[in-house]
Amino acid sequence: MEALKSSFISPLPFSQTPSKPKPPKPTISCSAISPDPWSLSDGNSINKPKPKSKNPKNNLSDDNARRIIKSKAQYLSTLRRNQGSNAQTPRWIKRSPEQMVAYLEDDRNGHLYGKHVVAAIKRVRSLAGRGEGEYDMRVVMAGFVSVLSFREMCTVLKEQKGWRQVRDFFGWMKLQLSYRPSVIVYTIVIRMYGQVGKIKLAEETFLEMLESGCEPDEVACGTMLCAYARWGRHKAMESFYSAVRERGISLTIAVYNFMLSSLQKKSLHVNVTELWRQMVDTGVVPNEFTYTVVISSFVKQGQAEQAFETYREMIKLSFIPEEVTYSLLISLSAKRGDTDETLRLYRSMRSHGIVPSNFTCASLLALHYRNRDYSRALSLFLEMGKYKIAADEVIYGLLIRIYGKLGLYEDAQKTFREIKTLGLLTDEKTYITMTQVHLNSGNFEEALRIMEEMRAKNILFSRFAFIVLLQCNVMKEDVAAAEGTFQALAKTGIPDARSCKDMLSLYMKLSLIDKAKSFIVQVRKDGVNFDEELLKTVIKLYCQENMLKDAEQLIDDLNTIESFRNNKFIQTISLVMHGESVLPDGDDSFEPLDAHGTMAFGMMLSLYMADGNGSGIEEKLKFLLNTPNGLTVASQLIINFIKEGDASKAECLHALLLKLGYTPEDVASASMISLYGKQRKLKQAQEVFAAVADSSKARKLLYSSMIDAYAKCGTSEEAYLFFREETVKGHDLGAVAISMLVNVLTDCGKYRLAENVIRDCFRNNMELDTVAYNTFIKAMLDAGRLHFAASIYEHMLSLGVVPSIHTYNTMISVHGRGRNLDKAVEVFKMAQSRGVALDEKAYTNMICYYGKAGKSDEASLLFRKMREEGIKPGQVSYNIMMNVYSTATLHHEAEELFETMQRDGCSPDSFTYLALIRAYTKGLKYSQAEETIRLMRKNGISPSCAHFNLLLHAFAKTGRTKEAAMVFEEILGAGLIPELACYRALLGAYMDYGHVEEGISFYEKITGLVEPDRFIMSAAVHLYQSVGMEPKSEDILKSMKSLGISFLDNLVVGSKAQSI
Repeated sequence: MEALKSSFISPLPFSQTPSKPKPPKPTISCSAISPDPWSLSDGNSINKPKPKSKNPKNNLSDDNARRIIKSKAQYLSTLRRNQGSNAQTPRWIKRSPEQMVAYLEDDRNGHLYGKHVVAAIKRVRSLAGRGEGEYDMRVVMAGFVSVLSFREMCTVLKEQKGWRQVRDFFGWMKLQLSYRPSVIVYTIVIRMYGQVGKIKLAEETFLEMLESGCEPDEVACGTMLCAYARWGRHKAMESFYSAVRERGISLTIAVYNFMLSSLQKKSLHVNVTELWRQMVDTGVVPNEFTYTVVISSFVKQGQAEQAFETYREMIKLSFIPEEVTYSLLISLSAKRGDTDETLRLYRSMRSHGIVPSNFTCASLLALHYRNRDYSRALSLFLEMGKYKIAADEVIYGLLIRIYGKLGLYEDAQKTFREIKTLGLLTDEKTYITMTQVHLNSGNFEEALRIMEEMRAKNILFSRFAFIVLLQCNVMKEDVAAAEGTFQALAKTGIPDARSCKDMLSLYMKLSLIDKAKSFIVQVRKDGVNFDEELLKTVIKLYCQENMLKDAEQLIDDLNTIESFRNNKFIQTISLVMHGESVLPDGDDSFEPLDAHGTMAFGMMLSLYMADGNGSGIEEKLKFLLNTPNGLTVASQLIINFIKEGDASKAECLHALLLKLGYTPEDVASASMISLYGKQRKLKQAQEVFAAVADSSKARKLLYSSMIDAYAKCGTSEEAYLFFREETVKGHDLGAVAISMLVNVLTDCGKYRLAENVIRDCFRNNMELDTVAYNTFIKAMLDAGRLHFAASIYEHMLSLGVVPSIHTYNTMISVHGRGRNLDKAVEVFKMAQSRGVALDEKAYTNMICYYGKAGKSDEASLLFRKMREEGIKPGQVSYNIMMNVYSTATLHHEAEELFETMQRDGCSPDSFTYLALIRAYTKGLKYSQAEETIRLMRKNGISPSCAHFNLLLHAFAKTGRTKEAAMVFEEILGAGLIPELACYRALLGAYMDYGHVEEGISFYEKITGLVEPDRFIMSAAVHLYQSVGMEPKSEDILKSMKSLGISFLDNLVVGSKAQSI
């Protein structure tokens, strides 16, 4: 695009045509007038040059050339079609025998191109199989010099399929005497470059066209725009389009459609609507596709009025919208609560014979649900039957699932009961749909009840029904029932891999290892078709139980199955087991391992490590290191072992790599150092650093890990000594490690040492970045060394390091800590004077600081000042101001700001409602907080866990455990996954206020739904111990020990019971 900025995309005219020399005075010959170039031959030799006309004309413009070519093409087409008595036949022409031979040899009679043109096309096309620089076009086309006319050369160029052939042939064309610059030939070249994504070449060709004096027309410009649009070069496309508009070039609707579609694919809906308005202003008539794209962008942009206005314009022009257009408009009007408009759109769609999609029906059902108009929802089902839209169990399942996803399980059950009352519940799929809704909510008891009800109705269980029933029993962790269901499933045929995985996972979860092993044997005996997930689960069990032989036997058996022969997971495991012997004969190369291969190699290497065969492990590791990315994979395995908590295998693998003379990648060594830091094994971390530091390519990464290890081990002073030792050796720890060290020292309260580090960095002239300076300033801010913090800022400026907005924010805090708000404002203004754009974000940062300082009035004044200066607050600004009010428990002011925000046309988002709910809960206005959640749903915003958590924590904190439990159920009902803090809060409330039975019940319900957590497991131990259930508490303690989770012994059951 840069190449065009100096010529085409500039305020200068399109192109400045060079002055042409005066044509010489024509010479009159005996052949006074030349024949029409598109008329039939008059018998003269076609090899003779055309005589000069009596009155020579100016060269045809490119527009006239295009018109003549098009007219000639239409003439030839008509000539071929019109056969019979009314055919347009040429007059007989008298030719000499020599002329007739030449005419027949040219083979032009009845053909589109002559033989020499076809030969040229084939000759150039044959070069497609050759690489760059393997041929010389001048040599290849030597036989066609002076043979092809300019028009014929254009034909050859147009018929090429490869961009290299187009480029090289075009270069050859320009060397021919018959060549003349033309916008047509340049357009052909640009189109080919655009089709294959050679945008830079297309731009260079366009520039060459301008420099040759050719004036681009609408076709050339449209071709260039389509090339940009096809490959997503939207900035370049918009710049080029602006230049086209300035020069008054009219584009076709096809070009506009191409640009609109490209912009919409990248969700650039604002650009789509802007281009649409420009297109309409230029008078280009849109077509049906244009309206479809534009309406979609208006809807997704939230511009409802423009979407409906465009839709009405489309209808006025007798265009019939597509189903997707109707669907978007119906969904939009339904979200707005406009029932009449929604139904009118639906009736219009049906009047055109368009069958609604599931999404359209779901939008209508959601509207009827929000209006609590269940009778109209039933009418929709009847209307579906009227229009022969199958209202079977799938449609009913859709309605029930909508309620399930919205967390309205009672409404889902009510709908289910209504279906039974109407006598429409006749298929097992409806039962299963309701069962799945209960499963998704975690209510396996109700799910099992539905399945039993189906059995009582004598509805035969299908294979899928048994699969769902098995999932219910697995969730219940009822081994006996799950085994019975699995046996029933086996009677319908070979069990599916998903069901086998569920059973095996249940056995492994309950530590029924013997049953798991027997189950695997039975599965293999029954000939179950393994999928990759089941295979991974089986291999995982083998890894846990060190069953190397079984794993090898399984892989050997699966290798005989056709579907697994090309499976990367299986192939990698086979390579680990058998080495190069499984490679095809003569193929001793290794492909790089992908993610599946890395997992497979890790599992098998883990098995060999557990088997204790040291030489075998080395052999497999050597084999791995022979692959192109073997060292990378081995390093990744070290990282994976660390993430999985298998430190011993990570240590073993790291040590083996060093023993074999390989240095693990720095990220793996850094992970090992970090692991030792977490384990408080500082000596081992130092040994790893010493072993790999000298050969490290990213030494600064190791420095960062070592500083982190010192921090984890609580030896901040040793970290400081490490820093001093390395700097004495002349090593630069890097800005990241130094920032970490200063943070560690600051967190430990060793402000003097942190200051020494900072001064040493300045003394040694270490290269620091903005983040490091920000860390220094923040550290001295925490240390109370405000003057030194200010001097760091001045030193930063003196070295030319550009402060960030975070730098100014921290300096505002520095002055704010000194209660010098005037100085903070001065820094705020200084940032503006130094060219930092103090936009909305800068103002909101200052407002946030006022809020944290408890100065809500000043924050409110600054907020108003921001608006007075023409900065329109967005969602973020409003949300921060709402947070200021909520922190100050000013729920009335927060409510007024919420109303102002809506009047300004700024739609509240999830965070806005979150701040408002926080203000209400802090002000103990629980009913208003609950009403705010209902308002969110009414406005089409689904509450998240954070919104419910505020209510739940407020109820839990005040001991209202029943209300807190109801909020928790509402979270599950909304299809949300509760956060860990939510589980902790509710369980902590049960424990603190002495609700032991409820606490135990809640813990047992969430077991398996939440990752092992120190507080939750410790609280459960205390609850069990308080009622004398020592065995269960011991089981949890053992589990915590095995997971490396420490026990909290300072928790007390009923510690807040007296405060109720």
